[in-house]
Amino acid sequence: MSSSGHGHTPAAWTGVIISFIGFCVAGAFMVLGNVPGMVAGFVLIGLGALAGGIMHMAGMGSVPKGSAKPVAAKAQPQEG
Repeated sequence: MSSSGHGHTPAAWTGVIISFIGFCVAGAFMVLGNVPGMVAGFVLIGLGALAGGIMHMAGMGSVPKGSAKPVAAKAQPQEG
């Protein structure tokens, strides 16, 4: 399964880490009953998705399978 390369990019790791921290913050403040802290956690979750998307557009994400540029065939000299 790891050979597929799914999510093994700096963009994916950064987005997930920031979103995970936001999830933990929102969960902690939800238990404490602090609405502004919980909203701050939700904002962090959104920022994680935004950061991952921006990094992906900057070239730090994976290239979808169908959009890879075809490799040009090299000209071979003909014998004869």
